[in-house]
Amino acid sequence: MTTDAPQDAPQDAPKSYTYEKDPAAIYRQSFSIVRAEAELSHLPEALHPVAVRLIHACGMTDLPRDLAWSDDVTDAALEAFQNATQVFCDVEMVAHGIIRSRLPKACDVICTLNDVSVPELAKRLGTTRSAAAVELWRERLEGSVVAIGNAPTALFHLLEMVAAGGPRPALVLGFAVGFVGAAESKEALIANPFGIPYLVVKGRRGGSAMAAAAVNALAAGLPEEG
Repeated sequence: MTTDAPQDAPQDAPKSYTYEKDPAAIYRQSFSIVRAEAELSHLPEALHPVAVRLIHACGMTDLPRDLAWSDDVTDAALEAFQNATQVFCDVEMVAHGIIRSRLPKACDVICTLNDVSVPELAKRLGTTRSAAAVELWRERLEGSVVAIGNAPTALFHLLEMVAAGGPRPALVLGFAVGFVGAAESKEALIANPFGIPYLVVKGRRGGSAMAAAAVNALAAGLPEEG
């Protein structure tokens, strides 16, 4: 039997808790702790802010040891953003985590997973909705930024499209997560023979928060618009 009546709190229940409430202090302390605990010396200096943001997004200070990147990743990101490119996301959670104010005003953030054509397209292609949604990127994919924070099949399909002569993105951020295909899809991105710049976290770890954090950190290096 359940009731909606309020329950009396135990006599020894605390009436308040001691914790930091000042947003600015929380922000400063968080990044101070990350920088104190994380080992970043093996990363290029330009990737330190990105690694710090990624750690802040997931709470794992050992994450930098699993990062892999192309030498031109930061330059490719800045050039793509400055050209007011599109940012394609495999899931809405990535898209919603991107801070629009850090992007040029003409830069679109696009997720096609919920497009009405996707279920039928996935059935016809014999693949997942996430992979089928990538097909809808073709017309605007050239020179874009791609942020994969969930689906390994989306990353695999993207690479297959490029291999078949499709348009080439300017940068791929690979943070597919999970136990089936996640590690393998990111290894395929690392080994890509197409010259696509990339940043990935190897293995099973990843997620939408990290993919969005990577976009936000790389876009933070843009000059402010006048």
